[in-house]
Parts: sequence; structure tokens; C-alpha cells
Amino acid sequence: MQIIGNGFLAHHLQPLRDAHPGFIVLAAGVPRQHLPEPDHRREAALVEEMIRRGRRQGRALVFFSTASMYGGPGCRGREDDPIVPSTRYGAHKRDLETRIQESGVDHLILRLGYVLGPHGPDFRLVPALIRQILSGRVQIYRGARRDMLHVSDFVAILDRLLGAGVTNQVLNVASGDCVEILHVVEHIERLLRVTPEHRIIEGTHVSHCPSVGKLRTVLPAVAEMGLGPGYHRRAVERYLTETGHLGRTA
Repeated sequence: MQIIGNGFLAHHLQPLRDAHPGFIVLAAGVPRQHLPEPDHRREAALVEEMIRRGRRQGRALVFFSTASMYGGPGCRGREDDPIVPSTRYGAHKRDLETRIQESGVDHLILRLGYVLGPHGPDFRLVPALIRQILSGRVQIYRGARRDMLHVSDFVAILDRLLGAGVTNQVLNVASGDCVEILHVVEHIERLLRVTPEHRIIEGTHVSHCPSVGKLRTVLPAVAEMGLGPGYHRRAVERYLTETGHLGRTA
């Protein structure tokens, strides 16, 4: 497959670069929220270019969207739910999804939960939490939840989806373990054997919890991967081991 990009996900997808020749995988999108409009326009232009390439080469376009578009009132996190994005970033990704679907190019749109793994940027959620925990004080938004999926499991799921030739679908790709950030923080503290001060931030905070029901129907093998309730603990422990945090504190 053609891998477009050189960031976190593109790095971890390199072992698949000689597989699935019928696909273009766009792993070079806007990496974070709250970026200026020119960055959104850049990603939109790149999507247009990949649509043209997919048509020209007869390849399906794999687009990484976001589960952060979920969280509105009454939203169940299902792919067929009416989407009212709660963030500008989610709205931007939803617009790109619509453009791809209306373009006529074969495609696979994956709405990702929080993909966790080494070699990612430091501004992401878990690295930022670890820095705060080790500093002695961590800020937690009450009720905030995220679904975490280790990048190795993400790559395995994508490999199986493309191997099965799944196209022209919108799929959530997540673990099915949407957990309060407070519990993630507490698990990191237990593993690192530290007890920082917690600063709890009150107020309404959106939780982005994608349903994995459709993914399990389309790809039954997901049920054999050990995902689901409690998975976040294994994913976090693996991340801490891979990044050397456990070794440093042992």
C-alpha cells in the first residue's frame, strides 16, 4: 500500500508498506486540535490530491478520521448516528469524510479513538499526563473519558480490514474500553509508584466514546484480540514499558 505521511501512524504502518497494493493510506492529516485554518486547508487540499490519485490509479483511499466528533446530546457513538461535532477539529474531519464519500472514489473511513504508542508527539494526552504526574501535580477534567487503543493493535486491525478488502464503509476503530481519564491517571500512578496531587477541573467536558459494534460485525476476529473492558490498563502498561518509564522508576 502507499503510505502518505511520516508521522506517528505512518511510522508504525511501515511494516505493511509492501502489503495491500490496492490501497492508499493517508496518514498525514492535521495532528491536533486548535490549529489555525491554514492547516485545515492544507489537509483538505491533500485529501483532494489523494482522491485524484485514487481515481487515476484505481486504488481505494483509507482516511483516518476521529471519534472526537462524537459526544453531542443523545449520541451513542455509532457510525450511523447523526453527527453534530462538539469541536472545530471534529467538524473539519466530518467535512473531509463527506467530501471523500461524495467524490466517488473507493474509500475506507476510519474514525479512530485515542491510538497510544511510542514515537508519538509529546503534546498528546498520555505523554502530557505522564509529565504532570511526574511533576507532582496533575490536572484532570471530571467525567472526561477516552477510548485507548495500542498502536500495535490498531495496525493489526487495519491489516485485517485491508486484507479482507473492506471498502466504502465508515468504521470506528477503538478498543471498546472507554474509560474515565481519572482511572487512567490512577493506573499510571500505581505503575510508576508515585502519588501526585490531583487538581480536579469541574464543568461539562465532552466524552468521545465510539461504539465498536459495527467493527466487530465487519471484522469478527477483533473479538479474539483481548479488547474490551479493562484493556486500557494493558495498553498503558505496554506504553510505559516501551517508552522506558517503568524501567526508570523500578
